Amino acid sequence: MGYWGYFVVGRGERSLPELDALAGAAEGLVRHTSAPGGWQVWEYPSGDGDIGNMNALARETGAPALFGYVMNSECVVLEAAAPESGAWTTCLVRSAMAGYLGADRGGLTLEDYFLEPGDAAERAVRWAAEAGCAVTAESLLDVLTSDLDPPPLSASLDRGDPQAENLLFRFLDRLGVVPL
Repeated sequence: MGYWGYFVVGRGERSLPELDALAGAAEGLVRHTSAPGGWQVWEYPSGDGDIGNMNALARETGAPALFGYVMNSECVVLEAAAPESGAWTTCLVRSAMAGYLGADRGGLTLEDYFLEPGDAAERAVRWAAEAGCAVTAESLLDVLTSDLDPPPLSASLDRGDPQAENLLFRFLDRLGVVPL
């Protein structure tokens, strides 16, 4: 079984769990890493509960914020917000996400839920610029269109197999906020 949980990315002088925007999840947040410029990554290892509001987090910190919800290590819902450029949502490993959404979506497509990769890359460039990072849409598009390679038949079921959370951290690296 893969990983289910959130990664919360934000920048601030205070520890993110101390902020009102994440008050409902403060008890369950565990520091994952920090990066130059005050960037923090916190992990909420659960598929349950309301972790907070990334729009409120961006407003409270005055900086861009991003939530990555990893689903069984197979795909990631990306929700991002910034005080000036606003909010947007997309996903990583679109083929797996389509499977989670199921066939009976009442005529709705994956694109009804998530920005297409090209549009998401453009929004992410603006998000990164607001964070003080210069990135290109092309470098982000590579991650936004990536798929996980299936493990070889002889592979064990350990966490050494390709994981969607690795793509999330590659995306954060390409955004310029949390280097690999």
